Amino acid sequence: MPGGQSGFQAKYAVARDALEKGQYDRAKRQYLTLIQEAGPLAQRLELEYAHAELRSGNYAQAANVAGSLARAQSGQARAAALAVQGTAQHELGLQLLAKGETAAGKQQLSAAQAALSDVLKTDTDLDPIGSMAGRLASIQVRLKSL
Repeated sequence: MPGGQSGFQAKYAVARDALEKGQYDRAKRQYLTLIQEAGPLAQRLELEYAHAELRSGNYAQAANVAGSLARAQSGQARAAALAVQGTAQHELGLQLLAKGETAAGKQQLSAAQAALSDVLKTDTDLDPIGSMAGRLASIQVRLKSL
């Protein structure tokens, strides 16, 4: 890693701190820079970048990045990416429905349902308080009404 381990860790601390403080544009810039020099940590940082996109309301980008990660990984890393993907697709679906774009909204909700169902089937540890299960139930109710 160029800049040495401590330089990389300092840059990561800036990115993570920005994410936690709601400074999403700063976090995204930092993560994109870090990903280029992260080596084997790149996929983990891409997931955090996707999370920053999700939190900033860029649901399509978050779903795209997380979906690519999910397709390239297995195990808990795949499940974590699917959780971000499914959450982003749920939010995107709700936005589309609010705009009257029923077919596109339903498509996103169906994709979110598949992603979150997969997470809950394969890695229940990622939903310790049941919020993901609650989101999935909400999606299922909404899909039945469409």
